[in-house]
Amino acid sequence: MAQPPPEPLSLAGRRVAFTTPQTGGGGAYGGRLGALLRQRGASPVPVPTIAVHPHDPDRLRAFLLPGALDPFAALAFTSRSGISAFARALPSSHHPLSDASALPFTVAALGSDADLLDGAFLSRLCGDAGRRLTVLVPDVATPAGLVGALGRGSGRRVLCPVPEVVGLREPPVVPDFLAALEAAGWVAVRAPAYATCWAGPGCAEALVGPDAAAPDAIVFTSTAEVEGLLKGLDAAGWSWARLRARWPGMVVAAHGPVTAAGARSLGVEVDVVSARFSSFHGVVDALATTFSPQKTV
Repeated sequence: MAQPPPEPLSLAGRRVAFTTPQTGGGGAYGGRLGALLRQRGASPVPVPTIAVHPHDPDRLRAFLLPGALDPFAALAFTSRSGISAFARALPSSHHPLSDASALPFTVAALGSDADLLDGAFLSRLCGDAGRRLTVLVPDVATPAGLVGALGRGSGRRVLCPVPEVVGLREPPVVPDFLAALEAAGWVAVRAPAYATCWAGPGCAEALVGPDAAAPDAIVFTSTAEVEGLLKGLDAAGWSWARLRARWPGMVVAAHGPVTAAGARSLGVEVDVVSARFSSFHGVVDALATTFSPQKTV
């Protein structure tokens, strides 16, 4: 089989900072973004401002017993971390969580997150001879797009494995998602799947430390990361305005409009917004276009 052509080195020589969590329950978000940047020739600068930690599986136990999914018509994931946490918490037995109902069941996820919804995962939910199962991936990879793709709830129940936010204000993304489901007629049940935490007072060191080098860009992939950076700057005696003054050429990029809106609500202006946000390829492409010598102004 022919190998795909290599990615063009469209970010060669660029230092790109990114605040994505490096480890935890998110399927190594930071590692995936860093690898994409390296493929384009960039020098990735990890500046993780939040960390993702799976909860004790006991927090999900009520939703993982045999028959636990029978009252639900759908399982909706808003993040890769939610899928990973739910998969880890699933019991090791092969008894599916729902196999007694003939009603259809939908498992929904955003963009490339749906890659984690493999056959092994799905069979542990509904079994081979249980409920008719559909995997739903909305065309628009946002929580609002997910609500629209699910359609009218008509009083049906949807289980939503979402994070608890620790040490930061909860961004409006999840509350707005749950409210939109309710407005569409769903009964949304929130399940505590994992924790999103501030990475700590030293998280901005790579940008403000005495040995820090000028970044050509910084990439945010969630609103929580923006708040985490601002909190880290404050702990170091800095501000966002001072950071921009130190690195005036730094391009600020957001992975999609939801993250861009969250950043702006916190006073962080965004220069580049990914138009394709089903995967990190979109924001990397947007940066490459920004730095392209052929870019017209």
